[in-house]
Amino acid sequence: MGSERQSNVKQSYRAQRILNGDTWLNDALIIINGEGTIDAIEPFNPQRHAVFIELGEVSLLPGMIDSHVHGAKGYDVMDASHDSLNCMSRYFASLGVTAFVATTVTAPVAKIRAALQQVAKSKQQGVAGAEILGAYLEGPYFTEKNCGAHPITWFRNLSVEELDNWISYSDNQLVTVALAPEKAGALEAIRYLRKQGVKVMLGHTDASYDQVQQALDAGASGIVHCYNGMRGLHHRDPGVVGAGLTHPNSYVEMIADGHHVHSAAIDIAHRCCGNRMTLITDAMSATGMPDGDYTLGEYTVHMKNGVVTTDSGSLAGSTLTLPRAVQNIQKWLNLPLEQAWLMASLTPAKSLGLQHLLGSLEVGKRASMVAVQSDFSITKTWVNGRLVFETESVPSQEALCI
Repeated sequence: MGSERQSNVKQSYRAQRILNGDTWLNDALIIINGEGTIDAIEPFNPQRHAVFIELGEVSLLPGMIDSHVHGAKGYDVMDASHDSLNCMSRYFASLGVTAFVATTVTAPVAKIRAALQQVAKSKQQGVAGAEILGAYLEGPYFTEKNCGAHPITWFRNLSVEELDNWISYSDNQLVTVALAPEKAGALEAIRYLRKQGVKVMLGHTDASYDQVQQALDAGASGIVHCYNGMRGLHHRDPGVVGAGLTHPNSYVEMIADGHHVHSAAIDIAHRCCGNRMTLITDAMSATGMPDGDYTLGEYTVHMKNGVVTTDSGSLAGSTLTLPRAVQNIQKWLNLPLEQAWLMASLTPAKSLGLQHLLGSLEVGKRASMVAVQSDFSITKTWVNGRLVFETESVPSQEALCI
């Protein structure tokens, strides 16, 4: 694992091309200051640029952000363990992911509390790879009809007092709460959470179009894994999907793995919501692992050919990685690489209110970035200017966290 941590020392990198904002700059140099912030991105000039690190024939892109992920490599956020979060972090860095939001599932209160407390501790302590942005509470405020892999035994009624407890357990590191907007007290909860700076997403819900519109108008930020775990789109009943795709303030999470949503349905969503479409993985512990049985929250789930299901056959999270999601979107929607990539970097940064710091390579932003070869392999990953992954020192992803 590389360790290019310099204090108050500028570092310059030359690459075949650099994505500056949303525009490619060929044969360019990026200059990073000792604080891990980008000082300049400019065309390479041999007269001016004498000292630099040559990255070779790579594209330098912003680090991806997984704003909804449960686990990977046999580890899960619900383990409530620093080792689990650290190993996930290292694996994500090998995929070009530089930040993630650690996501819980519906479980007994004590288990969720332990997971939130650990996310806060690990964020403060620091992890070896992709940085932890905070916690995402997915459940227990959902609707039985669209429960997915969330056990209804542990579903709860909304209470501002309890929401306050979650915020407190997470040491104010709770960044997202998912809930079903038809539940009693939902609008009050949304307004309260927004005042506390917590983003609200709508999911695992049978809400009507009007209920979702009201929730989004009240300050909810979007819909959880679009099409999955929600009332679908019907021409006389636009439902959750119809409201989420058309509301101007709605970020739309999408699992682009080819199993959760048909590519044509993703195309329809993209035509409706454009750059509000946010690529997520919703990945769980089986990601990067062989077929077999794994745990997701309170359930034992089964992976076969990379698809994870519960005993009843419901999809149970995914084994998707963000590079694969970007490649799928690029192919299915016939988009240029940079446009597909920014759906996994800049759009999630915007959805989290972090676009001034992360999501694109621009002067003044953090140098969380990735060197990518033409075959889409990741050769180096930096988080805030610090090299956290390089292929030379880690011959294969299998060498991580075994």
